Amino acid sequence: MPLLTLDQAREHLRAQGVPDDADLQLKVNAAELLAQEYAGRTIFDTQQAMDDAIAAGTVWDTPPMVVNDLVRSAILLIVGHLYANREDVTTGAPVQLPTGARALIAPYRKGMGV
Repeated sequence: MPLLTLDQAREHLRAQGVPDDADLQLKVNAAELLAQEYAGRTIFDTQQAMDDAIAAGTVWDTPPMVVNDLVRSAILLIVGHLYANREDVTTGAPVQLPTGARALIAPYRKGMGV
């Protein structure tokens, strides 16, 4: 199950029909993966999904977690960033995680010297 629905992402972008579902899903998937990479942990949509993955041995070495509103907000910020910076040439640094997203995920970060 995704951490963020297409409807949540579309609402965050405040646009109707933006972008098509396949493109928006790509951005949501990328944002979820980037949030997990930055946190250094697997993030699940429900406690049951996390428990099942632990039992199956499919989680990273660091403790997994269940998504919460802070992490979901960070994912929305990343989706907005990916949507706003769709071109190769942009102003700013599009390869960096948005500052707000970093701040929202930071309390849950594991490993990587944190």
